[in-house]
Amino acid sequence: MKLEIVQYGDPVLRAKGNRIERIDDRIRELAQNMIETMHVANGVGLAAQQVGKPVQLTVLDVSQVEDRPSTMKLNGQDVDPVSAMPLVLINPSVALGNETDTGTEGCLSFPEITGEISRSKSIVVHGQDLEGNAIEIQTTGFLARAIQHEVDHLNGVLFIDRMSSAAKMSLSSSLKRLQKETQRGLKHRQRATAETTL
Repeated sequence: MKLEIVQYGDPVLRAKGNRIERIDDRIRELAQNMIETMHVANGVGLAAQQVGKPVQLTVLDVSQVEDRPSTMKLNGQDVDPVSAMPLVLINPSVALGNETDTGTEGCLSFPEITGEISRSKSIVVHGQDLEGNAIEIQTTGFLARAIQHEVDHLNGVLFIDRMSSAAKMSLSSSLKRLQKETQRGLKHRQRATAETTL
């Protein structure tokens, strides 16, 4: 089932996700719906906050990105990143490598806004899969960048927070407009909810 993607200005995007203590059918269904939503929106990653659920769950799929390669080791074994997609990460924690590079990022919660963001070239991620198994992923390249972007979301950090102040300043009118539109939509939904509960 396709879910609504929350846009900048909704406070849930600033919420740190709660740890998932029990991986049940509800969590598995949420992950499946998030994968479907991400694919329909042509995204490469989606965090639970972006569908209004502040929990430590993100989904990724970089299999369609051919011009920005990745490497991946899953539990110590070399894996073709494409064959491992879509990837579900629950309660992830990331250890960052020392080398960084700068690349263009966008975000499904910021339609038509992109920025140059500096990220670690390589990372090690620990988390759980949908079966509750502990997993370790070592990755470089675009997948490393995408995971860092999504894990930031799980901690209430947005990619605009990683932009230079000059870049953020140049986007300020677009960001304000998006924020206003989102808040108008939230007020409208609150009114509609209040009317249906009367």
